[in-house]
Formats: sequence, C-alpha cells, structure tokens
Amino acid sequence: MTGNTSTSTGNIAASLSFMASRQPERIAIHCPVGRDAVGVAIYKTLTYAELEREVGLIASGLIAYGIGPGVRAALMVRPSIELFVLMFALFRAGAIPILIDPGIDRRALKQCLNDARPQAFIGVPMAHAGRVLLGWGRDSIKQRVTVNGSRLFWGGALYAHIRVLGDKHGPVPPAAMAPDQLAAILFTSGATGVHKGVEYQHRHFLAQIIAIRAAFRIQPGEIDLPTFPPFALFDPALGMTSVIPDMDPTKPASADPEKLIRTIEKYAVTTLFGSPALVDVLANYGASTGKRLTTLKRVISAGAPVTPKTVQRLRSMLPDDAEIFTPYGATECLPVCTIEGREILALAEHTDRGEGICVGKPLPTNQLRLIKVTDEVVDAFTPANEVSQGSIGEIVVCGPTTTERYFARPEATQLAKITHNGRIWHRMGDVGYIDARGRLWYCGRKVHRVETGNGVFYSEIVEGVFNAHPRVRRTALVGVRVNGKAVPGICVELGSELSKSDWKRIRFELRDFALRNEATNVIRHFWRHPGFPVDIRHNAKIDRLALAQWASKRADKADLGLT
Repeated sequence: MTGNTSTSTGNIAASLSFMASRQPERIAIHCPVGRDAVGVAIYKTLTYAELEREVGLIASGLIAYGIGPGVRAALMVRPSIELFVLMFALFRAGAIPILIDPGIDRRALKQCLNDARPQAFIGVPMAHAGRVLLGWGRDSIKQRVTVNGSRLFWGGALYAHIRVLGDKHGPVPPAAMAPDQLAAILFTSGATGVHKGVEYQHRHFLAQIIAIRAAFRIQPGEIDLPTFPPFALFDPALGMTSVIPDMDPTKPASADPEKLIRTIEKYAVTTLFGSPALVDVLANYGASTGKRLTTLKRVISAGAPVTPKTVQRLRSMLPDDAEIFTPYGATECLPVCTIEGREILALAEHTDRGEGICVGKPLPTNQLRLIKVTDEVVDAFTPANEVSQGSIGEIVVCGPTTTERYFARPEATQLAKITHNGRIWHRMGDVGYIDARGRLWYCGRKVHRVETGNGVFYSEIVEGVFNAHPRVRRTALVGVRVNGKAVPGICVELGSELSKSDWKRIRFELRDFALRNEATNVIRHFWRHPGFPVDIRHNAKIDRLALAQWASKRADKADLGLT
C-alpha cells in the first residue's frame, strides 16, 4: 500500500478512500435488495465515489451519536449495502467493530458479547430483540442503532437517524490511527473450543491486503463473488467490484448452484471466494450438467481442506488458464500458505497414501516452525521442544498478519502465543510437517489426534486413506474405548443413495484399505453416519468431537463395526 493514504493515516478505511480517488466511477458493490415478481433477486449498485461518500457520512453520524474512537461496537447486520458501509464507517470513525458469526447458538453468542463488552450495538431488529430478551451486553451497551427495520422497545437510533446526523455534520476523513491500535475484534469459529475474540490491529488488515493481492495476483477492476461476507470487506481495498450473492451466508453447503451461476454470468465475475462446502456444491453441479464458467479467472476456497475430487470437478468447469487456490490459515493469522489446484491434483496420491494434505509453501513474509505436540503452555523455542524437518509437530507461525492476543482472555493468549526475540508467534493448533521442498503438509487439528497404545493417529493422515474410496463422501477419525482401551475408529459419510447392503460391502472394502497402509493397519471399526455435524461458518469443518461422542455410544455393541 506504499504511497497511498492508508499508510499516512494508519487506518484500514483509508484504503477505500485511496481506491475511490483512483476509480470513482467504477462499481464498488452490487447487492441484492429484494426480489421481482418471479422471485429473481433485484440488485442495488454503488460506485466507489458513492460508497466513499456514504461511508464518510455514516462515520460522521456515528461519531455525533457517540460511537467514535475506541468505542467497541458489536455489528450484527446481514450482508447488505449497510453492512459494507457500517464496517468501513466504524473503521473510519476509529471505533472497533466486533464481528461474531451469525447463526451461532444463544449461549455462545452471550459468551462472545460478555467477553467483548461492547459499548454500542448495531444490528437488525431480530438481533436487538434477542439482545434485550436474553440480556446480552446489558451492563456495557450504551448506544444502540437499528438497521434494516423498525426500532421497537429497545430504543436508540435508526440507521436513517445516523445518516441525518452525518448530513448535518458533513463527511469525515479516516481517523488517524497508529498501526498498532486496535481495529476490530473478530471471533473465531469455535469449531474446536470456545469462541475467542481475536484482536486485529490496523496493521494486520493492511498486511492482509498486501498478502492477498500478491498471493492471488488480484488486480483493481476485477469482479468478486464473495460468498463468505467478511472476505467481501477486502474488495474495496483491493479495488475490486463486490457482487454479494443471493444466498444464506450461514448455509454455504445449501447454496443454490443455479443462482450462483446466474450471478457469475450476469456480472462476468472473475473471482469466486467460497468455503469448501460451497465449492463442492458448485463442482458437483458442474459434473452433472457439464456447465462451464467462462469468466472466472480464479477460485479461492478456505476454511477447511478442499479434496482433490472437488478440485478435479471444479477444474472441468473453468477456463484452462484459471486457477484454484486453497490458502491455509486461521482467524489469528491469514493467509499463511497457499497452493494451486494443479499441484493439489499432482500430489493427490500422496494424500491417498496417508501422507496428509499439502497446503503449499509459506508466503514469503511468513516464517514457520514446528514444536512437539503438547497441550501445555510453551514459553520459548528450545532444542528440546522443536522437531526436525519431515517430523510431525504443531505448526507455529510468525508474520505481518500474525495477531498478538485474544480480547479479555489472557489464559488463551498464553496457550496460543510464543514470544521469541521480541516477535510473537502463533500456535495454529494444527499439526503437520515440512517436506524437503519447504512445503507444509497439514495432518489435522491437534485436538483431533487420537492417542492409543498403538501410537498417535492424526485425522488428515488417516482419513486420506479412506476418502480415496470412490463411494465415500468423507470420513472422520474418532477415538473410542473398547474393553477399557483407547482405539481409533472411523465414522463414514456416504451418498444418500447407497443402501445397507452397499454399506456392508463398502465397510469390508474400507477394512482392506486399512490393512494395506501402515498408518491405518490397526483400525478395525467403522460406523456409517447419516450426515456429519459441521461448523456454522464454513459448513466444512467436521465436528469430530461430537462424532466421537456419537461413536462411543456404539462402541460397546456386540456388532462393533457392523453398524
């Protein structure tokens, strides 16, 4: 971002101002705002100049209303023009937006708000009603703004009122912020534990923009279909046009592929960002219909590994020179590594042999180290706790996008961070190894490892062997106890069209797969599961801990492995 206004103010919102000054008439966003008589989405459009002015006015109104520098503001608004404007307006005002996954259960949402202690709450009427009735943030919230609906018994201001205040005072420029000032609190998905609020400083967002642009070779003027709403917020800073899809962002696995394809074709979309679950839906549709997406230059999918099967199907839908990227990272540090689809396919046989999933080389700005797998605090790197190249260890990352702490959770911060030579490293909570070519191979989440008398089993190593079966959709490693001993077992998800007799045959074939591989040859137990529980954010991270509880109830049956 050298040479633009974002470096002079330190404020991530200045990246929008910079792009608006360079391309004021270019479309910044197309967003669905309703439906026509036959149910087709109607889109509203804003240019960069219009978006820049609206952000300036809303920022001015927020400041006048008391939501200014340093104010923590929970933002619970559906994907919309208002969400775009509010996010950048909060940054511009120097306030601190708090982002929490929509759709998480009430107890988790209350925990997130209790942790973050927002002083302001900006949300749709349903969010406000839940806040009042369930007591969210009762002791901390002072300012309330209602968006896309009527203000009822909770009081406060309407979005329109904030706009009027902005008109009265005039648009404001981005507040000058130090690079290390707190910019936002982004909560983790909670897929393997409690939701934790990650502190993002303005420099982290600026570093992400630089990393994303370089890693995926994105150019201003491109058109993006971001099916995961937070990723859309990078588009204005990258000079892209955002096309918000007509879908429920909390259910990417249920997205309608025909709607997505119509949108891609209508707006000549060049980039698609989606979870592996959504990409799989699109790839399966393409495989069954022969549909091609001629405008796409790249697909970016993150949140969980993308299988070679999905990559192969998706490649058949795209132009020959299009690229499929699967970046590796986490809310606390993103992106860390990336790999392109052609390399994924070239290495697929290694995954099938139980060698894990290659996630590519680290970005040039990132450094990786591996430490011995432990659930304890690690204060420093030592010869005793680091592992050598080729050996499996916990992945630890340091780079310009590596965040430093969780908000109001010092114990979690201590567990997740290592300070070395004045720099903070993040423990990813994942295990893997680095090969002779410097590529990182992901072997699974640390919490999903299964420790037994026969050794330690890692999810992606084990599951890769069984996922190679052509009739298997996906598998999940779980640990159960049989006769008082911990043993590994496999939950199996098949296509819904398969019968019980099909399962009987497939189960014996999976046992044969197990015997032929050193990584799996002690596994004897398989259970067919009707549909794996997955995370809310991406619908792709398998909840193996829930599956372990499910399998444990079946582990003492006389027909163990025959269910």
